[in-house]
This record gives sequence, C-alpha cells and structure tokens, in this order.
Amino acid sequence: MTGWNISEEATELHRNAIVWDMLIPLAGHDRSPVIEEMLQAMVDGGYTYVSFTVATDWHNINETVHALGQYRTYFLAEPEKYLLIETVDDVLRAKKEGKLGISFHFQGTNPLNSDLQMVETYYKLGIRHMLMAYNIKNIIGDGCMERTDDGLSRLGVALVEEMNRVGMIVDGTHTGYRTTMDMFEVSKDPVIFSHSNPSGMWDIPRSIKDDQIMACAKTGGVISLNGVGTFLGDNDASTKMYLDHIDYVAKLVGPEHVGIGTDWLHPNERRANPPSAAHNPMQVHMDAHFKASGGKSRGPSWDKIDYVSPTQIPELTDHMLKRGYSEKEICGVLGENMMGVAKKVWK
Repeated sequence: MTGWNISEEATELHRNAIVWDMLIPLAGHDRSPVIEEMLQAMVDGGYTYVSFTVATDWHNINETVHALGQYRTYFLAEPEKYLLIETVDDVLRAKKEGKLGISFHFQGTNPLNSDLQMVETYYKLGIRHMLMAYNIKNIIGDGCMERTDDGLSRLGVALVEEMNRVGMIVDGTHTGYRTTMDMFEVSKDPVIFSHSNPSGMWDIPRSIKDDQIMACAKTGGVISLNGVGTFLGDNDASTKMYLDHIDYVAKLVGPEHVGIGTDWLHPNERRANPPSAAHNPMQVHMDAHFKASGGKSRGPSWDKIDYVSPTQIPELTDHMLKRGYSEKEICGVLGENMMGVAKKVWK
C-alpha cells in the first residue's frame, strides 16, 4: 500500500477505505505465479475484498465443486494473507488484520444443473453472488448476446426466490434485458450488476440501458462498473474513462448505487492462453468480450484488450476527489455501497 502517486488526502482516504471489487476472473486452479502476481496487484491497490469467478455457464457440477475445493484449499493454506469471507463482519475483520478477504461467484447458472438444492450448498462453499446467464440463453433466461429477448423462465423465477431465501445476491450482468427486468420484479432483495457499463456511454450489446440501471437501483442494488477497455470505449482503460462511466451512473441514480467490478485479467494470464488455444475456457471468455463489444476492439486477440487494473484504484480515489466527490461518496463507490447490499442479503 505504498508508492501511490496520489495526493496525501487521497492516500489517507484510500488507506482507510473498504475497497471491494465485485468481480475478477481467477487465473487457473493451481498455485501458479500468475495467481500470486494477481493477488499482489490487489494488495498493492489497497484491496480489502474481492469476489473471484470460479465457474461459468460452460462448467458442470463436478467441475465446479472440484474447482471450489482447489480454490478454498489454496487460500486456507495461507491464513496470514487471506481470509475466506462468510459474513460482512469477516470483511471488516480482514480490513482490521490487513488481509485480503475473498469469496466466490458464478458467471452463469449452469453449474446448478437445474437443481435448486445446489444453491444452498454452493452458498456454504463461499458463493456469494451468481449471474443468471452468460451472454446466451440457458434454462433460466436469456443472455445479453442472444438473438431473442425472453424473460425469466419458471425455473428462473424459482431460482431467484431460492437465492433470496439462502442469502445469495442476484446478479444481472451478461444477462438479457427482459430477464434482468423480471429479476428486479421477482427479487425481494437488492439486485446488482457486478460488472456492467452504461450504454449511454458506450452503446454495445454488453452494456446496460438507463432503465435497467434505474430499475436495479430501485431494488436497493448497486451497479459495479466494468474495467474492460472495449466495454469502456475504444479499448480505453484509463482511470479517467473509468471514472466517466462512474459519473454517468452516479448522475443517473446517485453515487450510493455505484461500485467497482473491474473484470481484470492479468497480462501474463492473457499471454499464457493465446487465441490459438482451442476450447480454452479463458479464450472463450475473451472471445465473448470481443463479440459483446460489437467488434469494437483492436482485434479478437485478448492480448490486445486493455483493462483497468487493481493498481489503478488508488488513482481513482484521487480523481474522484478532484471531481468533487465527497469522502462519503468515494468510500461508498470503493466498497461501502456493495457492503451495504451484502449486509441486507447475506445470511
């Protein structure tokens, strides 16, 4: 947490803040140097808490449980550095003890294999939020890249209700328009977008519309902004552009409904999984980023896509101060807004 090239006021504010990133894809299942580098970047960015993707719509129950076992073992082996989060009090404890708090999520609902009994099981294993569909249709609803725009299925309605009962946060990112609007109506708890950007800033299929943002905020939810360069603009992952997206949402629904979900991939992870690696899950993820950007990138190869890094977040604090955000508003965006949702939903 040293070496930030920001003002003294921003340094003090950032050092004391809860910094909460709702989504970063985890780079593999083993104790690789890339994972260590990723985690160090979060520590360097002053992070308190991060939610890691452990499964997507292309993973089944067996693969998902196996991955969860590996990830949990990895972090539990170093209790002096990491704390697996079950409650909001654990997040506060991680901050107090100078550790990185960690929980997990799914990008899609196929890891359930249509079995709603798995929701509680996964919650007990550390899954704290789950989005409904990853770009294309599944049995729960449509994704944002689907040729149709249908709403939640009957099973999808039951799933949202079960997630409410268990305490798992309902997430609309990557999900189709009508499906998200149904989610807002069905859920009794706040609904979030864990890593989405406003189409009013950059109109691509992956972005969300103003009425989606307003409907999400009406549930008491938070829109956490994505840091993928091709979702922010013409592959622009500058701190200024990221803050421009934050500004847009803050002006539309209030800064109390804004958070961070960078979706950051470490450069070495991109190089370790080149575009020629057929059927590599991370390549599928990057191809989806290119297609969802409406082709607005420097090319489909993931090593040409820029990202907002965790190490840029201290600079974000400095930029927000300069733009006139209050300390309370900045602390909200950095983490306290999402922590408020967690207080209402997690059980």
